[in-house]
Amino acid sequence: MSGSGSGSGRAAVGAEAPEEAVTPLIRGIAVLRRLTEADGSASLSGLERATGLARSTVDRITATLARMGYVRLDGRDAVLAPRLTELGNAYLAALRLPRVLDAHADALADELDESVSLAVRDRDGIRFVHQTTRRRAMSLRFRIGDLLPAERTAPGPLFASEWSEEDWTHWRERRAADPEDRGFPAVPARSRPYDGGAATSALPASQRPTLGDDFEQRTAEAGRSGWALDDQLIEPGLVALSMPVREAGRIACVVNVVSHTSRHSAAELRDALLPRLRTAVAEMERALALDEAGGTEGAGGPGTAEGPGSTEGPDPAGNPDTAGTPDTARSPDTARSPDTAGNTESVGNTEPVGKATATPPTPPTTTDAVTAAPSGLADWTGASKQELGREFIESLARGLTVITAFGEGRSELTLTAVAQATGLARATARRALITLEHLGYVTTHDRVFRLTPRVLGLGFPPLSRTTLPEIAAPHLTDLSQRLHDSVSLAVLTGDEIQYTGHVSTRGIMSVHVAVGTRLPAYATSLGRAILADLPPAQAMETMAGAPEAATGRTITDPERFRAELDRVHAAGYALVEEELEQGLRSVAVPVRDREGRTVAAVNVAMHSSRRTAEACVSEVLPELRATARRVEADLHIAARFRRVPRT
Repeated sequence: MSGSGSGSGRAAVGAEAPEEAVTPLIRGIAVLRRLTEADGSASLSGLERATGLARSTVDRITATLARMGYVRLDGRDAVLAPRLTELGNAYLAALRLPRVLDAHADALADELDESVSLAVRDRDGIRFVHQTTRRRAMSLRFRIGDLLPAERTAPGPLFASEWSEEDWTHWRERRAADPEDRGFPAVPARSRPYDGGAATSALPASQRPTLGDDFEQRTAEAGRSGWALDDQLIEPGLVALSMPVREAGRIACVVNVVSHTSRHSAAELRDALLPRLRTAVAEMERALALDEAGGTEGAGGPGTAEGPGSTEGPDPAGNPDTAGTPDTARSPDTARSPDTAGNTESVGNTEPVGKATATPPTPPTTTDAVTAAPSGLADWTGASKQELGREFIESLARGLTVITAFGEGRSELTLTAVAQATGLARATARRALITLEHLGYVTTHDRVFRLTPRVLGLGFPPLSRTTLPEIAAPHLTDLSQRLHDSVSLAVLTGDEIQYTGHVSTRGIMSVHVAVGTRLPAYATSLGRAILADLPPAQAMETMAGAPEAATGRTITDPERFRAELDRVHAAGYALVEEELEQGLRSVAVPVRDREGRTVAAVNVAMHSSRRTAEACVSEVLPELRATARRVEADLHIAARFRRVPRT
């Protein structure tokens, strides 16, 4: 099981690199790690200082990562981009646990009304692979991919019950070398006051116990009882109860229920929730057994892995004109799911997650997908090198692409399989794997390679909290700058649209709308682009109560409105002329999630004197569809293993 014992690689980082290691790959990963530790954004000069690399090297690395779509260059800053999560997605897909167990964890969180997470072992630490948090004023801030020291968590003692003596030696060495837990930026420093009781309060500060000193005792207790508690080891007020989920007799992952002392003490949490947690763990173990045997329990079910030529993004043909255009005429039988109506919380991750990403990523500024043939990577890197010259580092791009060769149904790969999946020469793939193993991102046994949880440390924590408006923002800005018109993103809330993103032009006459503004859906292009994908009866509810005509051109007749929605559904776009306000013309297209459901819409709005309706269709619509496609591509990757908030 991938989550049960792969190393974090911290010791390997300080070791001398093998002779065959790829130095640009080592340096590129160092930049990604620093960006992750900086919560996703850092200045180029800051990266220079943090990595110790020359500024010219940092510039070349970030230019390459930007070409891959992994970072966005914003002036003098580098910002992690949603597409980078495809690296972590490769690990999570290969792990298999999220696909099978996420729904069980979500149901447990709903039942207990507490935050629930799934954690795997990462050498002497733990990493979260799933989080379901409660929306409260005081809520959990841990993210998927966050690394925590084992001794300061509830899952830690359970994993440590299976440690070897070598593991314990490594843990003691790490504790001695990092007395403040500075290597774990997700948790407060270990030096905060620790109540060791009256027997130790009189000792000199250097001799007083610190957090985690009782870890070996807690591990022994966890091994005997089969559960473990965290009584405010991470920070005051935070308590947690954990139990292991086993597969084939070994711990596959640990279920962790987190609360606050304002709701439960640690003992109360144990007494109140342990029986239900035992039941949930038994259900999870049954689900894993069924999945291993070829059953269908768990989101997505088994057997969904696709070949190495598939991609995480939308239509591989790369045609922007197909974005937001349905294949069938609108009818009650073919209309999209009604889940879009009034649901502004999140974009789900319920689609089967067995898609591979072995083909190289396309830069976000192009709509041409790379071919799925083995030669695709070579063609793409060659074209990128020709366009960017020495600013593009081919060995870095190829090395990171090796990670995406893994996935569901491909948790263990030979060197030959990696080379075939990526289209790389065996020698090139071998050097990349040697480098990744040195850094702790893959392990090897009997000539078979596996990803480790450490891959999640490459951008996943900060990106795992990204919202749909944040995903769309750079694309909206880019479109507005190209067209010199205002661009907006909105979701449906009841019978209104709510603006969640907006970029205005600097002209004297331009459209300005504050984020959060709500307008009647029936009179806006954004609203109609969303409503057209709903079942007709549900869409027509927005016309209930004799809607007011904002202008003389506003459609208020139900039959005319139904016909207009049919036209929008068939055409794939909505064009509204002066129905909301005199002189205002706008065109909108839908934004769809991984399952094809419309979750939002994006539009371009302008004064009617700027362009005719015909010009909006011929000039603006292709650009708008291409933008929607780019938003969808990022959304589909970001939402593969988590729910992306829509607002």
